[in-house]
Amino acid sequence: MNRRLTLASSVAGAVLVALDGTVLTIAQPTLQRDLDASFAQVQWTSTGYLIAVAALLVFAGRLGDRYGHRRLFATGMVGFGVTSAAIGLAPGVGWVIGLRIAQGVFGALLQPATLGMLRTAYPPDRLRTPLAVRTGAIGLAAAAGPVVGGALVDLLGWRSVFFVNVVPALVFGVLALTAGGPERRTATVRLDPPGALMLAVSLACLVHALVALPETGRAAVGLIAAAVAGAAFVRHERRTAAPLVPPEVVGSTGVAAALGVLVAASAALLGTLFVGTYVLQGVLGLDPLRSALVSLPLAVLMVAAAPVCAVLLRRAGPRRTTVAAMAVLTVGVLVLSAGSATLTLCCGFALLGAGFGTVMVAATHVVVRRPPVESAGVAGGLQQTAMNIGPVLGVAVAATLMGTGGTGVALAVLAVVAAAGAVVALALPGRDDEESARQAHRGRPADRLRIAARR
Repeated sequence: MNRRLTLASSVAGAVLVALDGTVLTIAQPTLQRDLDASFAQVQWTSTGYLIAVAALLVFAGRLGDRYGHRRLFATGMVGFGVTSAAIGLAPGVGWVIGLRIAQGVFGALLQPATLGMLRTAYPPDRLRTPLAVRTGAIGLAAAAGPVVGGALVDLLGWRSVFFVNVVPALVFGVLALTAGGPERRTATVRLDPPGALMLAVSLACLVHALVALPETGRAAVGLIAAAVAGAAFVRHERRTAAPLVPPEVVGSTGVAAALGVLVAASAALLGTLFVGTYVLQGVLGLDPLRSALVSLPLAVLMVAAAPVCAVLLRRAGPRRTTVAAMAVLTVGVLVLSAGSATLTLCCGFALLGAGFGTVMVAATHVVVRRPPVESAGVAGGLQQTAMNIGPVLGVAVAATLMGTGGTGVALAVLAVVAAAGAVVALALPGRDDEESARQAHRGRPADRLRIAARR
């Protein structure tokens, strides 16, 4: 598959997943009425999906390393499209929940592959631009999601938001299967089913605990279970000959720092959006349309920041770029916590978008670029895991703090989370480190062979 089609497929997969989550949020109230479902059942249409995705992302990435990222992407896209159609035809909420969990499994297959395909198609020093395009497209999806979802639900009902996924998912899935001939498989990559099971249990318990954070008892049990399973996973990984997460990935300070930054940034952003929606509609009394217009600068600046970040990475390096972006994100949260005028709120949302869009490209660039190409899927799985855990954490913290200390306390804590991400970003590689990494990548046999094959 050529580079243009690879980039288009990567963007399509990322946008499809981003749109799906956004439009579902809009459709849930109507779904609840039409299917006579309880609030808890409607929550599980999101929670079940999140648990399935978070539990399987890293193992799915390793499957891509072993069997080919294009093959996993195609399977995930076709499965995502088929389950979307089935949800649109579901007769009851129980079917919707079960099919959403199945959709989460297919979503876990395709998400790491969207990054793994880019890593195998582009040399490490040319990843900045495709990652910027991918991030900009996600920003557009975030802006379009509420509008598209609202229009579809008003005109055609909640089922239409699932049917809209079917055609693009099947088209890109079939293209990935048929375009470009056979894909090279890495037979030396070994799977680690016991490690995958331990990590899946740990992440599933963690996500469930975070969703249930306002309910102290359930959250505590979930966190304990996640800690026990996580400790077992770490012990197993240190002893096994073929770990699920290779040492060259998890042992890299730059990759670990980038993952921490992604968790902090996504937690701060989504937590702030959760609080901001309440402030705009509950406190300031804005209707949903005007609330969307006030927050629109977030999506606009996120799209604009992505290509600018590609230039900043080349000139300043990941460390300076990410530290500055996290500082901008922190200021954005603080501006929103202090303002009520429309212009001030728009400025706050613009700062959020500029900071988060830059962080997405810069931190993802470090995670995807630095590991060897044989571990591109695992790296993509870790990046996607961070981007799934962070929002759940941010919304859980925001919801808990709003119930105890109000919106001001919630936003202050989220600003601290963003500032902590800026501190973590100090461990990212600088411009000189990136140049050294580029030389090292050129010396790796797999990268030399891949680049030579494209000449």
